Amino acid sequence: MYTVRPVTAEELLGAAERLGGLLADTVDGGASVGFLAPLDPGAAADWWRALAPEVGAGRLLLWVAYPEPDADPDADPGTGAGTGAGRRIAGTVQLRPASTANGRHRAEVAKLMVHRADRGHGLAGRLLAALEAAAVGRGIRTLVLDTETDSPAERLYAAAGWTRVGTVPDFATDPAGVPHATTVYYKALPATTDSPGR
Repeated sequence: MYTVRPVTAEELLGAAERLGGLLADTVDGGASVGFLAPLDPGAAADWWRALAPEVGAGRLLLWVAYPEPDADPDADPGTGAGTGAGRRIAGTVQLRPASTANGRHRAEVAKLMVHRADRGHGLAGRLLAALEAAAVGRGIRTLVLDTETDSPAERLYAAAGWTRVGTVPDFATDPAGVPHATTVYYKALPATTDSPGR
């Protein structure tokens, strides 16, 4: 069993090393998330710390997933069960709302990651669902993302109702430096009465 929750800038700073471990595991597993292997865990933690000002300013929204105490033998029950403090982080996802005046209804989904030890439990889908619900609550009507073509993530997005737009060849390299195409997706969310532009 896992808990999925948003993270504040302060919580992000406290979780940077654990998030760095998740990022390093994702890169070691071959996922194309913007980094080359081998990824130093300290550098990975620093990358997360650098996001704290954006999270604090609301320019970036971030969710984490962590195991419940009885499911996580590494959890420290005395470090804040309500916030997941001290718990191993099993997954994460980011939402970056557009900054332009004519794009307030739009946001980009990024860095959906699940630790290899936690895959196969529907956690990626839960993270994505939490993000989408929050986006609707903020009046966001259009989500966009890109992911490595023919990666397992494509099956997730198709099953979650995302629409494939097309592919860009040699868009980015995998962690070993080999170029791969990326596939662009979008998802139209239900409009709310307070949606921007209405």
